[in-house]
Amino acid sequence: MKTKVPKDFKAPDMTPYDGTSDPSYHLSNFRSRMYLTDASDATRCKAFPTTLTKTAIKWFDSLPLRSITSFDDLAKKFIARFSIQKDKAKHAPSLLGIKRGDREKLRNYVERFNKACLDIQNLLTEVTIMGLINGL
Repeated sequence: MKTKVPKDFKAPDMTPYDGTSDPSYHLSNFRSRMYLTDASDATRCKAFPTTLTKTAIKWFDSLPLRSITSFDDLAKKFIARFSIQKDKAKHAPSLLGIKRGDREKLRNYVERFNKACLDIQNLLTEVTIMGLINGL
């Protein structure tokens, strides 16, 4: 807390985290912006709460004094607290639930299907084709 933030330091301009979405995305975004500014560990700790709002800032404000020893410590506590919001991993079998509606345009179905595919890691082309055909 005694460490001074450099006078030329600018807090990251990013959407504040409110506690309702995946915390890992917010943390990754924050870290990326801090690396660009070459911010010290102490500066990262001081800047992080400026990216929080609503439930998240209430959580931060409730942390006991001197309970954070480093930014990695703060990040772990942040992820632990908001991990319930973490996006659930999607798997290839979930594509089988995507069906084309009775009056849905083929273009709309394909767009919906493609968006679902983006959420699946290491998706094989063969599985994608089978899922697409199955939904028609």
